[in-house]
Amino acid sequence: MGESGFGWVFLAMGLYGGLHSALASHAFKRFLARRWGAERVQRYYRLIYSLLGGLTLLPVLGLMALLPDQVLYRLTWPWLGFALFGQGLGVWVVWRGLRATGALAFLGVFQALGQNPAASPRLVTDDIYAWMRHPLYTGSMLALWCMPLMTCNLLAFNLAATLYFLLGARLEEAKLRAEFGTAYADYARRTPMFIPRPGALVRALCRCSG
Repeated sequence: MGESGFGWVFLAMGLYGGLHSALASHAFKRFLARRWGAERVQRYYRLIYSLLGGLTLLPVLGLMALLPDQVLYRLTWPWLGFALFGQGLGVWVVWRGLRATGALAFLGVFQALGQNPAASPRLVTDDIYAWMRHPLYTGSMLALWCMPLMTCNLLAFNLAATLYFLLGARLEEAKLRAEFGTAYADYARRTPMFIPRPGALVRALCRCSG
């Protein structure tokens, strides 16, 4: 990719994805439970994981900014309008997913404060989760790939992040199947992973606007 940090950014984002997949695994949570105690892990794990996710992403973003880079394309109208619409849609999908699960619970704030409204984990299958099983990944990928300015370093980040999302979704599904059994298997059979079925999406949008 010429004078750019493509390889380094891709490697850094790959390491980031590998680290967070390992930290999210049941094996790691069982290890923490043996060291900290199950009650502490249940209360604080999600918040610590979320904080680590943000902090360890900073070096990757720093590499993107500091390493040499090259512009691949810069969109102009009307394509710029389509890209901005796609990014807005991606942000909306992420927001809708967080709203359905509860943003503070998703980040682990409720659990850490002892204010988790649910006594046990709940399988969310309504709202936007009735359209797709992984709206946070779908919205994030849409926002990333609709960037109106694409550089070599950003391309490396997007490719590695997309691989992380795809592999992370598979690992997440394995955990959900183990946790919820046939309930999740039935949900997965009727709901696409990332891209909602056109008919279901139109009906959902009509309900939202009605």
